[in-house]
Amino acid sequence: MSSANITANWSYPTSVKLGRGRIKELADACKSLGMKKPLLVTDRGLASMAITKNALDILEDAGLGRAIFADVDPNPNEKNLEAGIKAFRDGGHDGVVAFGGGSGLDLGKCVAFMVGQTRPVWDFEDIGDWWTRASVEGIAPIVAVPTTAGTGSEVGRASVITNSVTHVKKIIFHPKFLPGVVIADPELTVGMPKIITAGTGMDAFAHCLEAYSSPFYHPMSAGIALEGMRLVKEFLPRAYREGTDLEARANMMSAAAMGAVAFQKGLGAIHALSHPIGAVYNTHHGMTNAVVMPAVLRFNRSAIEEKIARAAAYLGISGGFEGFYDYVLKLRSELNVPDNLTAMGITPDRIDELAAMAIEDPSAGGNPVAMTLENTKTLFRDCF
Repeated sequence: MSSANITANWSYPTSVKLGRGRIKELADACKSLGMKKPLLVTDRGLASMAITKNALDILEDAGLGRAIFADVDPNPNEKNLEAGIKAFRDGGHDGVVAFGGGSGLDLGKCVAFMVGQTRPVWDFEDIGDWWTRASVEGIAPIVAVPTTAGTGSEVGRASVITNSVTHVKKIIFHPKFLPGVVIADPELTVGMPKIITAGTGMDAFAHCLEAYSSPFYHPMSAGIALEGMRLVKEFLPRAYREGTDLEARANMMSAAAMGAVAFQKGLGAIHALSHPIGAVYNTHHGMTNAVVMPAVLRFNRSAIEEKIARAAAYLGISGGFEGFYDYVLKLRSELNVPDNLTAMGITPDRIDELAAMAIEDPSAGGNPVAMTLENTKTLFRDCF
């Protein structure tokens, strides 16, 4: 199937319009959700880029106005959120176009959700049934437009918001976070720098790997995770080598969405480690996942050896767990991922603090080997 032909309409888990040039359907997507005056939310880096200006042109030409909010940090926090809600209300908007990578998508979704709430955002953390505290009436509709292929936030029911005081990343959850329409246009990802292609691609791979490895029962997610890993294996090196390879870019967008759908089954220590590292050191999330991945595979080996051998067979990798582990090392070196946290410029002087944060992270509960303070400290040391 040539790159020109990768085009699809999916309603799993929401309406996804995948294919090159489909950004031109943005205004129709907004109108289909009843929007008359959407606010485009993105991050500072994307604000002045041609793809963003083009999206605003499309909205303006369709009579939907031209409004952008881009005061978003790489790890969005509650201050960005408050500013976004204010922009939404001051502008009299009735919907959000969440545009960008994980940070733009997460903040855009959270703005649309919080405009309908009177409680603080922390009251909707992904704990038990806290989401039922929300008032559903005022939540604004969302169209998501990913410009990277990694987080899969465009098909997610949560946003990660960093508490600017404690530097802890919190997962804010509600079913209404799920965008009503996703436009996945691979042409928007062509301009990604190599390091971002690598980091976001490895994020998608980590989502699939951890979901597949988690001990919970969810065969649908496990199947999706397996095929997501195959797409990354086949297409991430191609997208990295040749950024304009639209077939590779489209397949990586699929893999990113699949990773986020799959991790309903759970995540694990890769994310439990990378969330505190990202919150404390402001590192790139996907790249941090890639850095800690081999140490976590070693840590979990006793619990996942047979499972990983099955995955290796499906991925066409010989040698069972060992073969899979060697493949991960090879993929990392192909993508110029730092060898360990030391190579990333992080020092081991805060291991106790990071380990304490890691075992509190919601992702820790899905790790195949139970994470304790002691074994998590050892695991962190193994990452340096």
